Amino acid sequence: MSNGSFITEFLLLAFTNTRELQLLHFWLFLGIYLAALLGNGLIITAVACDHHLHTPMYFFLLNLSLLDLGFISTTLPKSMANSLWDTRAISYSGCAAQIFFFLFLIVGEYCLLTVMAYDRYVAICKPLHYGTLLGSSACVPMAAAAWGSGFLNALLHTANTFSLPLCQGNALDQFFCEIPQILRLSCSESYLRELGATVISAFFGLGCFVFIVLSYVQIFRAVLRIPSEQGRHKAFSTCLPHLAVVSLFTSTAIFAYVKPPSISSPSLDLVLAVLYSVVPPAVNPLIYSMRNQELKNAIRKVVAWMFLNTDKLPISLPK
Repeated sequence: MSNGSFITEFLLLAFTNTRELQLLHFWLFLGIYLAALLGNGLIITAVACDHHLHTPMYFFLLNLSLLDLGFISTTLPKSMANSLWDTRAISYSGCAAQIFFFLFLIVGEYCLLTVMAYDRYVAICKPLHYGTLLGSSACVPMAAAAWGSGFLNALLHTANTFSLPLCQGNALDQFFCEIPQILRLSCSESYLRELGATVISAFFGLGCFVFIVLSYVQIFRAVLRIPSEQGRHKAFSTCLPHLAVVSLFTSTAIFAYVKPPSISSPSLDLVLAVLYSVVPPAVNPLIYSMRNQELKNAIRKVVAWMFLNTDKLPISLPK
C-alpha cells in the first residue's frame, strides 16, 4: 500500500480471539453503554424540564451530558458490533468519521469542564457578581465556544492526519481509530506537520488545565474562610463532583498519551483507552447526582413521570 487512497478499511485491535470472551465483551460494553445512555438521558431530561434547574451550573451539566452521549456513542457501538460479528474491520471513511467525532467531543468536553470550573469559581468567590458574570447572555456563548473549539480542533487534526500517505499496512493497535495509530502507518516525513498541530493542541490543553487548577486554589481558599461548617460543606458539595470528573478524565487521558515508551504495550494502551473513553461518560451522571439533592429529586420526578400519571407530578414535563 503506497497511499491512503488505496486503503478501503482498517483493522481494529480485538479484545480477544476467543468467541466466548468476545460475546462477554459485547454484553459488558452493552451494559455500560445502556447505563451511560440512561444516566445522561435522565440528567438531560431533568435539567430541561425542571425550571428549578434552569441555572448556569445545570445548563453546563446538560451540555456535558450531551457531549458524553456523543462521546461514548463514537467508539462503543462499533466495538460491540465487531465483537458480536467476530470482525475487526472499519471502513476508511468510518475511521475518519470516528476520529473527527472523537476529537470534536473529547476536546469540547475538556473545554466545557474548564468553563464549569469558572462557574464554580464565580459562584463561590464572587457570589454577588454571579448573575452579572454568568447570565444567560454569557452562558450560551461559553458553551458554544466549548463546542466550537472541539469542532475546529477535530477538523484540523482529521484533515492533517488523513492527508498523509500510508504504507505501513492497515492494522491499528487500538479498539477504535485514533490519530497516534494512524501516524504509525505513515511513510512520509509530513507526519511532522500533524505532530506540530498536536503540540499546539497540547499547549491549549495545558492552559485549560492550569486555569482549572488555579480556579480551585482560589475556591478552596474561599471555602476555608467560610465560618460555618454547614456553609463549607455546601460549598464543597457543589465542587467535588466537578473536581472528581476532571481528575478522572485528565489523569487517565494524560497517562495514556505521555506514559514512558518502556511501559507501553497494546494491552496497557487498551485498558487506558477504556478508562478515558468509556468510563467517564458512564460514571459522570452518577458522580454529579450522588451529592446533589436537587438533581436527585428532579431525576426521581422524571422516573416517576415515566411510570405514573403526569397530572399528579409537580414538574413541567411534556404530555
